[in-house]
Amino acid sequence: MRVHFIAIGGSAMHNLAIALHKKGFKVTGSDDVLFEPSVSRLGKYGILPEKEGWYPEKITPEIDAVILGMHARIDNTELLKAQQLGIKVYSYPEYIYEQSKDKFRVVIGGSHGKTTITSMILHVLQAAGKDFDYLVGAQLEGFETMVRLTHEAPVIVIEGDEYLASPIDRRPKFHLYKASLGVISGIAWDHINVFPTFDNYIEQFRLFVKTIETGGKLIYSKTDAVLNNMVINDSSEVEKLPYSLPNYTIENGVTTIISNEKKYPLLVFGEHNLLNMEAARLVCESLGIKPDEFYTYITTFKGAARRLELLGKNNTASIFKDFAHSPSKLKATVQAVKAQFPNRKLIACIELHTFSSLNKDFLAEYAGTMDEADNAIVFIDKKTFEQKKMVPYPVETVKKAFLKDDLLFFDNPELLSSYLKSIPIAGCNLLLMSSGNFGGINLLAISNNLLK
Repeated sequence: MRVHFIAIGGSAMHNLAIALHKKGFKVTGSDDVLFEPSVSRLGKYGILPEKEGWYPEKITPEIDAVILGMHARIDNTELLKAQQLGIKVYSYPEYIYEQSKDKFRVVIGGSHGKTTITSMILHVLQAAGKDFDYLVGAQLEGFETMVRLTHEAPVIVIEGDEYLASPIDRRPKFHLYKASLGVISGIAWDHINVFPTFDNYIEQFRLFVKTIETGGKLIYSKTDAVLNNMVINDSSEVEKLPYSLPNYTIENGVTTIISNEKKYPLLVFGEHNLLNMEAARLVCESLGIKPDEFYTYITTFKGAARRLELLGKNNTASIFKDFAHSPSKLKATVQAVKAQFPNRKLIACIELHTFSSLNKDFLAEYAGTMDEADNAIVFIDKKTFEQKKMVPYPVETVKKAFLKDDLLFFDNPELLSSYLKSIPIAGCNLLLMSSGNFGGINLLAISNNLLK
């Protein structure tokens, strides 16, 4: 098979390109901007484009399929050439299905927790010696790439994003996998640039359930009221398996699961992670792993990449960095750190960075999300407003949205950096949350200095 990638440098795209190369495909690709780590990884396998840019002459009748990345535009010259020649153009989720339609497909959906649930499943399956393929949205310890596709593996575990499949395929990615077993972790409005109302957003999850194969399974969190109501009113012919929090204790900053009178101390914490764990357990049970085996294997799980990452700690303080950015993720992460260390003051800082989080009409969704923080900080790099061509708003707008009068607001990374460096950290935890990069601030250096 000869496959060409348009926008090969994307996170998922370059990993899929490598997976197909390993499977024996002839892989080529193009991109107008290439960054690390895709440059090094593509170069390692000899499939890095010689130079950046779009070259329609690369599209020839000998190509069997073109895979189109979200980064490309609908007037991309290579795409137009492929359409002119009648070559089949796939989005990457569409092509993942094409390569896995004869496998048992586990698809993990939900507004939050997808990467963590998928990571937990992969960790346990690997520890149990199972053969499986996968697609996950983060680089995981113990896994060379974010995608694996083989001829032999009977199962594939897929992180199912609800965002659009490609510039010419406006369906959510997770609709295209046609799950044998689907998971929904929860529903909290996101991507308002694509789903302008909450009900329109919920509808994507209703449709996802309908894409699960007849006789398949849906695993879902019954602790989420919106999701629970949606499932109750669903008439799909699938088996529905709800989950909720397991029995657990927290002692000396360690969370321990209690199951069948056995104790399993964990390396991760937070009720959101415990819920994620129960979703992963039910998936693994469906794949032949008993609960006691699951809990034994999960005790060595260190967490998904960029989720509650410990930057540093001493005897009286810890500093965490987390990927949280949406309201539900922000609230869950703040609650997790406060519950794990109830006797420490919590200083929480969120960078609003995505289109949804910066939208003035969406901002009210953050009401109450930082109530459990003793000191709450919101950062919006003023350059982000400029880049997204959005009108900046004053601190009063942010305080009103978060319903927190004592909230601190920064729009300058240098001023935020100076403030963070001045924090008296003894007896405190500092939680830094963003899907961006805090305007380029060196968080590790600040952490190291504070903890000295």
